[in-house]
Amino acid sequence: MKPLVLLPGFILAFALVHAGVRAQDPPQAPPSDWIDAATGHRVLRLSDDEGGSSLYFHQNSYTPKGDKLIFDTRKGIAAVDLTRLGLEPVKQVLIVPGARAIGTAWRTPDVYYRKSGALWATNLETKAERQVTTARGSVVNADETLVIGSENDPDAPAKVKELGLPMLVTADLVNRSEPPGRLRPGGRSLALVVTDIQTGETKKIHYSTEWLNHLQASPADPHRVLFCHEGAWHQVDRVWTISTDGSELALAHRRTMPYEIAGHEFFSYDGQWVWYDLQTPRSKEFWLAGVNLQTGERLRYPIAREHWSVHYNISRDGRLFAGDGGGPGSVANLTPLPERKTLSPPGNGQWIYLFTPQGPPAETIEVSGQTVPVGKLAAERLVDLSKHDYGLEPNVTITPDNKWVVFRSNMHGRTHVYAAAVAKSESNK
Repeated sequence: MKPLVLLPGFILAFALVHAGVRAQDPPQAPPSDWIDAATGHRVLRLSDDEGGSSLYFHQNSYTPKGDKLIFDTRKGIAAVDLTRLGLEPVKQVLIVPGARAIGTAWRTPDVYYRKSGALWATNLETKAERQVTTARGSVVNADETLVIGSENDPDAPAKVKELGLPMLVTADLVNRSEPPGRLRPGGRSLALVVTDIQTGETKKIHYSTEWLNHLQASPADPHRVLFCHEGAWHQVDRVWTISTDGSELALAHRRTMPYEIAGHEFFSYDGQWVWYDLQTPRSKEFWLAGVNLQTGERLRYPIAREHWSVHYNISRDGRLFAGDGGGPGSVANLTPLPERKTLSPPGNGQWIYLFTPQGPPAETIEVSGQTVPVGKLAAERLVDLSKHDYGLEPNVTITPDNKWVVFRSNMHGRTHVYAAAVAKSESNK
């Protein structure tokens, strides 16, 4: 009898079978409903087995009634019913095949997207589709009468000088020996453009030699726009607002010390506040800061290093904030500039966080002659993201009923959309 020769492939298959894994079995789909072992909060997967991705943190993804959430999938724009979330298995419904969402409208159940060089909208209730405009731009204002965008304009440097537009770099705070980083200030020729959807009339409302980015329309004021000037954050006064007619250009936050940074700005749902990540200076002291656009009032919440998040967000009623934590390469895991060394042990926290304001502010600080109230946030971990690769930003949002925090993650390999229950009582249903 000839001796049995076990080929390498056979040995591997034999070992897999006896380990309880069949070699021919496909990879298992991520769980669809579980209790996070580290936090006790319930987590639901909203995207189907093929995966999906929620929108960027400041893009609106909820209907005005708060009954639906939209996100992108490989097949197109999908929606889930939030009214039954956690009560029955999640079922995503394909709304717009082959498209990627810009966001939902603030007052109607329309989802906006671009295709074939034009801006389109589909009604989430009737599924009726319409072409909105062929004009450039992807930001639709609160009453859906205007679309805002940016475009190259070779005349921008001359216009900036002619109109006396403010400097975007605070020269006395810049350490000229410090490399400016990946996004260098200056060297661009751009204009903000507003188009009337009904008439097609186009108007350039602002010129810049900086990269204009993070365009956002106020959820409540049809004529208020929020935008940022990209660049090395510690060298650029970043957060600005402007009226859609080009008036009322205003800096939302002016830096007061070398290496101070402010960014990842977003509106409150009522459009009265702009909130942003503030560090004084970078990687040393962390804040969630806000400014009231009507009164000029300011408010700061100190953030512990381990609670710092790439992005923050706020609930519709303003009673809750959420954060998506930070990876090993984040500012929370570095010493301040100019040293910029990785911390040991790590200082970053890889979690989905819930932040709850604790009563009215009891303290104040003086910033450039202005008294700024300092509040307190209670921080709670909702989801363990230790297996998440922060090359993908989770981008948290809070559902309109304040019951779930929605985010995207690759913690199971493929990118999926998830929802974490805010209350542990929800987790045990």
